[in-house]
Amino acid sequence: MQRLSNIVDSRGQPIKVNEALHEDQTSKIGYIGKEYENHPSGGLTPAKLASILRAAEQGDLTQQADLFEDMEEKDGHISCEMGKRKRALLGLYWDINPPKNPTPAEIKAAEQVKEWLEDMEDLPDYIFDIADAIGKAYSMLEINWKDEGGMMLPILEHKPARWFTVDEDNRNKLLLRNESGKGDELWPFGWVQHVHKSKSGYVARGGLGRVLAWPYLFKNYSIRDLAEFCEIYGIPARIGTYPSGASEAEKMTLLRAVVSIGHNAAGIMPEGMMMDFKEAAKGASDPFQFMINWSESVQSKVILGGTLTSTAQNTGLGSNLGDIHNEVRHDLMISDAYQIAGTLTRDLIWPMVALNISGIAPNRAPRFKFITDEGEELNARAERDEKIFNMGFQLTPEKVVEVYGEGYVPIAVTTNTAQQNDNANANNAATSIAAAKVSDNQTELGGMLDQLTDQTQPSINQLLDGIKKLLDEVESLEEFQNRLVEAYNYLDPEALADIIQLGLGAADLAGRYEVTENG
Repeated sequence: MQRLSNIVDSRGQPIKVNEALHEDQTSKIGYIGKEYENHPSGGLTPAKLASILRAAEQGDLTQQADLFEDMEEKDGHISCEMGKRKRALLGLYWDINPPKNPTPAEIKAAEQVKEWLEDMEDLPDYIFDIADAIGKAYSMLEINWKDEGGMMLPILEHKPARWFTVDEDNRNKLLLRNESGKGDELWPFGWVQHVHKSKSGYVARGGLGRVLAWPYLFKNYSIRDLAEFCEIYGIPARIGTYPSGASEAEKMTLLRAVVSIGHNAAGIMPEGMMMDFKEAAKGASDPFQFMINWSESVQSKVILGGTLTSTAQNTGLGSNLGDIHNEVRHDLMISDAYQIAGTLTRDLIWPMVALNISGIAPNRAPRFKFITDEGEELNARAERDEKIFNMGFQLTPEKVVEVYGEGYVPIAVTTNTAQQNDNANANNAATSIAAAKVSDNQTELGGMLDQLTDQTQPSINQLLDGIKKLLDEVESLEEFQNRLVEAYNYLDPEALADIIQLGLGAADLAGRYEVTENG
């Protein structure tokens, strides 16, 4: 671990991290940690909602945080759509990249950080918790540092959004709420602080929850009205008739029978009394259902950028529209991934580097990056690569493994058959030809020919040694001419194939280059 006096933040400013390394800041917040949520969604009205949102703008985030928590908990549609948005990040691969033009030390630091994060089994949970800021505008994870064999490594714990407030002089600065109601500065290296820009504005107004609150309210009114409609219009009226002179006890018996039949479809009454079932009152539930559908449609658009990814409608266009909406959602995922990766780099990776690896500047620290490129169907990719190969280009073994996975190695490495070596040599010649095709420089052609010469030189030397040995054995030029073919017996068949193949490749290379130059 580095000397604590040398620690700087992500901006290079010296900081003190003694407290954060030895205890949790939330252990000092007293009664706030024992507070229960207020559940402001109960009895929510337009006036009450406006009051909650206005209070958040003035620095009191507690009621707004509680409301957004209620919305995701009580509204199944919001919960489902927000779950899709947040879990989309968990399906992405990630990597740790060194800065541009890295030094060996910076490359090594990136490899070390990647190893630490790969060993962090709870990392997907941390990313999911950080994504909670998409709805609430901010998500706070407290860091608990543990000494693991001389390395200070983090364990994160998500803290409720209601525990935080904003600085009265800087509405974008989050503070840990204290008993005075104002707030304490957050300890350096003690927090992963993610503020998500779902929309522009101060932190109190940056989350999707404020957009979702109004359709949530209207939807709840419609659901309540629909429930009342079903209660009033769904059950026919029951009217009991008792004869004149019936006693109060007999009347109460009849009333109980009427009520019992309405709910239990069974009941008894005294003889001589009657019950008449009237036709249920006329009414329609369509207006209420329309309002519910409208609200859920707006919620899907706000969260996912479209509706066809969450509801199936008979549009007559099949899955194409769904594909279009998935593309929109991909854009949102890229935005989420970009923002969260920046927070992880600043508040998680840099503290790990600063505490454990010396000689790395904040602006040269490793970067967390999500891999957001959409995958390509491998069959289509293979067809494209085949066309590129036929044009004279060759994929490197590393690229083959990257695209198609492990288990692919160059043919020449697996066996030593002459045919496979011929294939490998043909690939080498094709690579050289392709390089010459795209070159306008005569010296590059010479360089390629020199390379071919270097590759064939051992075989040529072997052939020359055979010829020299033959010259020592013959007594006349005629005998040498007749036995010259024997010189090839000293040459390995695979080496002979090398010479022939690369010779043809060199001739083809020169011919193509000449055509290019004259064309």
